Amino acid sequence: MDIRETILPGIGMKYQLDGASGDRIVVIIHDDGRRELYHFEYEDLEKSISMITLEDQEARHLAAIIGGMTYKPKQLESVEMAFNDLIIEWYKIEPQYASAGKSIGELNVRQNSGVSVIVVMEDQKTKHINPGPDSVLKANSTVLAVGERDQQKRFKQILISGAGD
Repeated sequence: MDIRETILPGIGMKYQLDGASGDRIVVIIHDDGRRELYHFEYEDLEKSISMITLEDQEARHLAAIIGGMTYKPKQLESVEMAFNDLIIEWYKIEPQYASAGKSIGELNVRQNSGVSVIVVMEDQKTKHINPGPDSVLKANSTVLAVGERDQQKRFKQILISGAGD
């Protein structure tokens, strides 16, 4: 998922979320607490097809529902138990990251962090599942990695600093 933030002076904050499915949602959080949610057409990502306005408390309740605080699907419970201490994290390779343009092997990802990179997505259509050491991390691509919390922290530092030796 690609998320862009924009400060709206005198209004609040705008978040644009482009999902892997091709959906675009824009959330505007007003300084008075109101939230506006906009959904856009697939064919014209500038044309809004629906809009919802929520008060602060309504938005918080909806966030709890979507975030799984009120109900956790049975399938996710079994996945969490199977993974136990393992965490799956998504990382966007920002253009300023020193890892941009380097391969997984150059960074010695597994040896230096302990995580396993399971997917590299360059855009919504180009996915590299179970990439090898020759797979290059390009700016603005998204990396999906599995590992324990401390391993994930080391991996993020490797992505930022490009230090993989």
